[in-house]
Parts: sequence; structure tokens; C-alpha cells
Amino acid sequence: MGIDPYPAAEYPTNAYSTEIKDEFKDDDEKREVVIAGRMMSRRIMGKASFAELQDSKGRIQVYISRDEICPEENKDLYNVVFKKLLDIGDIIGVKGYVFRTQTGEISVHAKEITLLSKSLKPLPIVKYKDGVAYDKFDDPELRARQRYVDLIVNDGIKETFLKRATILRTMRNFFDEHGYTEVETPTLQSIAGGASARPFITHFNALNIDMYMRIATELYLKRLIVGGFEGVYEIGKNFRNEGMDKFHNPEFTCMELYVQYKDYNWMMSFTEQLLETICKAVNNGSTEVKNGEHTISFKAPFRRLPILEAIKEKTGFDLTDKNEEEIRKIATEELKIEGLDESFGKGKLIDEIFGEFCEGTFIQPTFITDYPVEMSPLTKMHRSKAGLTERFELMVNGKELANAYSELNDPIDQEERFKDQMKLADKGDDEAMIIDQDFLRALQYGMPPTSGIGIGIDRLCMLMTGKEFIQEVLLFPQMKPEAKMPQSSVKEWAELGVDEPWVYVLRKAGFNLISDIKDEKAQGLQQKLGEINKKYKLGYEKPSVEEVQHWIDKANV
Repeated sequence: MGIDPYPAAEYPTNAYSTEIKDEFKDDDEKREVVIAGRMMSRRIMGKASFAELQDSKGRIQVYISRDEICPEENKDLYNVVFKKLLDIGDIIGVKGYVFRTQTGEISVHAKEITLLSKSLKPLPIVKYKDGVAYDKFDDPELRARQRYVDLIVNDGIKETFLKRATILRTMRNFFDEHGYTEVETPTLQSIAGGASARPFITHFNALNIDMYMRIATELYLKRLIVGGFEGVYEIGKNFRNEGMDKFHNPEFTCMELYVQYKDYNWMMSFTEQLLETICKAVNNGSTEVKNGEHTISFKAPFRRLPILEAIKEKTGFDLTDKNEEEIRKIATEELKIEGLDESFGKGKLIDEIFGEFCEGTFIQPTFITDYPVEMSPLTKMHRSKAGLTERFELMVNGKELANAYSELNDPIDQEERFKDQMKLADKGDDEAMIIDQDFLRALQYGMPPTSGIGIGIDRLCMLMTGKEFIQEVLLFPQMKPEAKMPQSSVKEWAELGVDEPWVYVLRKAGFNLISDIKDEKAQGLQQKLGEINKKYKLGYEKPSVEEVQHWIDKANV
């Protein structure tokens, strides 16, 4: 036909589906439009047809008349190209005008159609019969692996990621309006600092040294506070080599903010304002969002509860003034927590108890405050409570959303805390922090009193969009390698007398190995191959029943 299936020229559009529908009025002058999108359905009715076009905003119906798009004697563009060669999923351009059909649907009357990109794979379009849906693209793993297909065929998926963009945009605007500066810090670091986590290790060939993918941005951002910035924040990727499940991804997005001359009390109030503002931006002005069976309110203020009081409230045990061995005994003998490692210090034991009995119970936003010093190596000691620090974690829907401190700015105290962490490392704790001498040197120049916070963006997106699993808010989550189906080679099939094009048809029919056809009947196998040949308009010359029988006989040798 001489039609380029992948033309290079620009195709300038001037309208979107949603905007066409919103602005249409029956008494307006005829509006000429140029639109483009993916053909999602088609109904052929002789000399006229209807197609549904999906663009980046939504869907709109297109009316196509043979004599309109083929005004000359040659009608191949309609009879051959549109009716036979175009497939569901092809991307086309349409020039025409807007009108309302007799059934009342706002549509585009096509004057010209242009193929912009040919789809070689059939879309899994959902079909309905007697109220039952067929061919749904709803397998969670397949949706995550092929997000591009998920976005095309499943309603509401794109909306989730548009909301994610709104969350990030609102957060940036909020910080910028307060005068804070967005910065970028190294992703490759010589020391995995700023958090207690197992890092990914890579090798820097130019320097011939091992490097770490960052587990946090904290220590670099604090260096900038030392350098004189009033407030700095970074929204970026962190990497923690700690496993993967429905709630955790080893590569995740985190926001960290540090502001001079503030403390953790100020940061709690600031966080309340931030989250309330984001919730309103994402949910049309509402401060409430539905998460499963719970309705979560981000209306300030949030509850504030010290961690040891939370543990006492949920377990009945008061851990105040208890030492490591006493807490270990309570955890193992009274609370029956299993799997506690001997390397766990006091802080890790308290963390295990809180995680087991408390964390999942806080559905509404709750600030858990005043953590023991053993759990908080980068946090300033509490101004009035011995042994505790000025730290909070924000719990929402049973999960940690944010972690914040009145930052430790005493370089001598900080060095001692680092040394305590190294002792834990010596006991076998592979998540203990490493001493960062350059960070200590920065503190020795003097860091103003500072408050800092880290917020998990992926978890925030889950909360604000009502999604249960982290994979639902990540465009391309980490996945296990895709299992490859074992296949006989083209050369092995050729030894049976199968030409190469039919090898791919056999695989499409589910016959990946030569042994798969051993028990097939020749006529039945020929029919299956013929159906695929016809469905995908391959145009191959169908093998005879005798040829197919020869394949089967050879496979059984």
C-alpha cells in the first residue's frame, strides 16, 4: 500500500478528548480539530464505522465514513487500510470536526485519518459478555512488569501516577514558599552513612575503590547547614539492600529536609501543615483519604505519644530505666518474641518490641516521640528526660511515614555515638553506622541548632492514593528476573522440516518444545496454526496435514 507504519514527520494536534467534550455546545459553529491517539475499539458498519480513540487525557468516539476519507474513486484507505490492516492498539491521527451523534455522544467526524504507529502485539482489551469480564489485564505481577500495557488498558492507573506528581509538586512548592533550597547530593558515597541499613556496594573503576549506593542523604545535607544554608531539602533515590516485599522496594524515593534554628517540636507542627496541604491538593480539598477499611484524617493536629508510653499502653510493660538484659528478658520470656539476635542492643530490642506490638495499631497520624539514645545515634539528647532523645517517627495506617530529630550538633557526643555503633558492628550488626570522619570535621566547624526530617515518598503516595501495596505507586518496581520459557531452537525445528516463520506460530500456539507436539493430531494442530495465521494476518502458506503429520512423526523418533 506504500504506507509508512512509523512516519517520522511531526503530527501537530490541537485538541484533547476531554477538552473537546467539556467545551462542546450544540449551537456553536462547527469546530475543526486534529487529534491523535490509540485505537481502542472499532465497529464496522458497511460504508461507515465508529472507532474509539484514547489520547493522553481520555477517550473519544470517532465517526469514519468511507466517502469522507476517500473522496476520490479509490476507496482502499477505508476498505483495505481501515477495515483490514489497522488493528486495535494502532496509533492514528484524525482530522475532522466535532459533532453530536443521534444517540447523543460527542464525537469527531473524520475527514482524514493517518497511521502514526503500528502495534505489533495485540492489546489485552477487556471484553464483556452477560455481565462477565474476559481478558482482563489484572495479574499484579504482569501489570508491574508491563506497566506500559497496564497504563493503556486499565482505568485509573495513570491517575495514580498523576497524583504522585501532584504530591511531589505540592511538597516542593510548600518548601520553596518557606524559603528552603532544593539541592542534590552524591548518590555514590565512600561511606554508607545517615541511617542504619545494609547498603548496595559497587566498584568505582577510575579510583579502583568500592563505593556504596547511598542509604540516606542526611550527612551531606547537614554539611550544607554547616555551610550556611537556612534550610535545604532533597527528593531523591536511596538504596537499601534489605529485601523486597509488598511494602518495601530496595530502591525508594525519600525526601529529607533540614532547617537551622528549629527543633523537633517545630518540625511536628511543620509536618502537620505539610501533610494537610498535600492531602487537600491530591483529594480535591479534602483532608481525609480512604485506605482500605479505614478513613485517615490528615487534619492537624496529630496525636503525640512517647515511645515507651506507647509500649506500656500496648503491652503493659514499662521499659523506663530498664537495661539491655532486662529488656531482652521481657521480650523473650514475657512477650515471646522469637528470632532475637544476640547482636541486638538495647535500642534494637526496643525497636523489635515496638514493631511487634505497637506500630501496626496506629491508624490515624500519630507522632511517636522521645526515643532512647541507643535507637538514635544522630539525635540530640532530650533537654529534660535523661536517656532519651528529641526524635519522633510519624505513624500512619500502621506504618512509619516520617522520621525526624532535633539534630545532634555536638561533635564530641557525635563521635562517641559513632563509636557505640561500631561496637554493635563488631558484635555482628551489619546495619550499624560507620564513622564518617569528614562529617565529624564539618560539625567541628559548628552546626547551628537544626531540625531534620525524612519522609518516604512511596509510602506517602500509598497513603494519599489509598493504595495497599508499594508496587501500585511505582511505575517500574524491582522484580525478580522474568522466568524464560524453555524453547527448542529454530535449528532444531528445522530438522523436523518446520520453516522458521512457522516456528514462531507454533510458539504462539503454546508449543515451545518439540516434545510438545508429540501427542497432537495432525489435523487439529494444522487448524490451530491456521487460526493464528488468520487472526494476526500473517499471510503464511498453511502447511498441509501431511506436512504437519511429518513434523509429529519426527518429534516422536
